[in-house]
Amino acid sequence: MKYETIIGLEIHAQLLTESKMFCACSTKFGAKPNTNICPVCTGQPGVLPVMNQKAIELAIKTALALNCKIEKSSVFARKNYFYPDLPKDFQISQYELPLATLGHLDIVVEGKKKRIGITRVHLEEDAGKLVHKGAARIMGATESLVDYNRTGVPLMEIVSEPDLRSPAEAKAFMETLQHLLQFIGVCDAKMEEGSLRCDANISLRPAGEQKFGTKTEVKNMNSFKAVFKALKAEEKRHEEVLSEGGKINQETRFFDDITEQTIGMRSKEYAHDYRYFPEPDLVPIEPSADWLAKIKNTSGELPEAKRDRFLNEYKLPEADAEVLLATPALTAYFEECLKLYDHPKTIANWLMGDLTAYLKTNNLAIEQINLTPAQLVEMLQMIDKGTISGKLAKTILVEALKSGKTIKDIVAEQGLTQISDEGEIKNIIDEVIEKNPKQVGEFRSGKDAVVMFLVGQVMKLSKGRAKPDAVQKLLRQKLGQ
Repeated sequence: MKYETIIGLEIHAQLLTESKMFCACSTKFGAKPNTNICPVCTGQPGVLPVMNQKAIELAIKTALALNCKIEKSSVFARKNYFYPDLPKDFQISQYELPLATLGHLDIVVEGKKKRIGITRVHLEEDAGKLVHKGAARIMGATESLVDYNRTGVPLMEIVSEPDLRSPAEAKAFMETLQHLLQFIGVCDAKMEEGSLRCDANISLRPAGEQKFGTKTEVKNMNSFKAVFKALKAEEKRHEEVLSEGGKINQETRFFDDITEQTIGMRSKEYAHDYRYFPEPDLVPIEPSADWLAKIKNTSGELPEAKRDRFLNEYKLPEADAEVLLATPALTAYFEECLKLYDHPKTIANWLMGDLTAYLKTNNLAIEQINLTPAQLVEMLQMIDKGTISGKLAKTILVEALKSGKTIKDIVAEQGLTQISDEGEIKNIIDEVIEKNPKQVGEFRSGKDAVVMFLVGQVMKLSKGRAKPDAVQKLLRQKLGQ
């Protein structure tokens, strides 16, 4: 029997705020365990939560970018469960009345666009982090330590509709969402640091069937590759069980990235298991039209619209646009260059070529370099004027990136200005002709290709400074052609 895969994702994104959701503790990653805590986030008796307005604004900003309807009133609730990383024994979240609903996100898989529905976007606080001893994971650990630094960090949960039909689509959804969150500046979306996390619900049903099959939830996926592998493994397991006439149990499963298999952890909870009820210490969120308009104006141009502009206005190839939109920092760098130098393709070539090669070799991001867009443009203008050659510019660029010196200073210090004076070039040509009589003879006997060898010798002797087109022209004149 053929089966159809049904996947829905629950994505948790840590919001880029300096303080936690309901207290003033720092959200900085990597602090010493249990130092960014206070009586509020550790659930001490007699304390009261206070909403972080910035977190609400960032969540609304995301919901608007996801084409969601912002609800007129949303309410926080207590989600009750007992676990060592939850000091209050409940999590403040949203349930029946979320912040936003009914949105969508377009993804592209194998060149085809597909629209994935967004069920809801809501706010909640994060739980703490368990550090296991005796094993790398909770399974097999002899003891676990609790770090409450992450407790209370603002979380935004984005729940997709069960519209995804393959692990590849799920991976594409995660990548597209990460890109969007980074571009609008609401989350750094670093899966390796846990600021973007994903739980996946997956089920299979016979092809043509309308009713959903029994789902399982897969956890512990800390990269896009892991999302794909985990869902691929669970998809295969479901199919094998169903094909043998077995029954899928609704449960939560853990993805082991070493064995690349899923392992059953516990039976899957239902909403009533959490005994949700409205948080009595917090008022409803009721955003005004003016507030929503102000938040929307902070989003700027979204990635999809920017991509269309790169293709249509700048006439860039699709591959170039994809590279230039890879990170917000690279996109901003490109657009700053464009303000000073209206040659999109030339800028794109340098950014995607020599600059990207340097960044990869040195494991750097573009925001970590000293070379400003103005300095890169200055170099490109020097090439246009004939002050330096394109070949020399490659060396100058690397030197500027390494030393932090300006392009002008490097050119002046190393005497790298291009030689365009014909008299000076003729003197170098005379020396090359004298040193290479064999090749000169071959050229004069009709082997035209040899001229490029002689041009190369002139360039070598001039240390790359001679103007290449002038060199070939004067060399042919000298050799009587």
